[in-house]
Amino acid sequence: MTEIPDHYRRLSAAFTEKVAGVLPDRWESPSPCAGWSALDVVRHVVETHGMFLGLVGRALPEDIPSVDDGPLAAWLVARDSVQADLDDPVWAQAEYDGAFGRSTFEKAVDGFLCFDQVVHGWDLARATGLDETIDPDEVGVITAHVEKMGDLLRTPGVCGPALDPPPDADDQTRMLMLLGRRP
Repeated sequence: MTEIPDHYRRLSAAFTEKVAGVLPDRWESPSPCAGWSALDVVRHVVETHGMFLGLVGRALPEDIPSVDDGPLAAWLVARDSVQADLDDPVWAQAEYDGAFGRSTFEKAVDGFLCFDQVVHGWDLARATGLDETIDPDEVGVITAHVEKMGDLLRTPGVCGPALDPPPDADDQTRMLMLLGRRP
């Protein structure tokens, strides 16, 4: 087993805390993602989890709650489905052919779903008035990932153009502005 299941577990716990902390009247608050509400951010993360399960012939359970009716309940099902496959060595190592060649489910989760939880966790916090602090270790991981992805990250609907941070910006602010976000 690798460290990826535990890494995902830590990040999904932080995302879960944010989803659970959203007050009912804040779900329609606009997020930093153009045209998305706080609820849309959670919907995206849940749907993306299903998409990544699909890479290896898996799917979210058919009876997953609707994000509209229960964003936390829907998120918990998506989280638990991915975590179960990460914790199973057979499913974690299941291979698929993707945009970057042959890979495994766990590498895809670590490279994208973990990234998504950190960045969209910040989006959700910003939209709903929650704590926006990102673990400094994750800031470094995300920054390195963004620099490695280059222009691939700048495709429509993914991330906007990088912004110029002020000279005194901290690492989190620099990372967020690299993603086109305005902290």
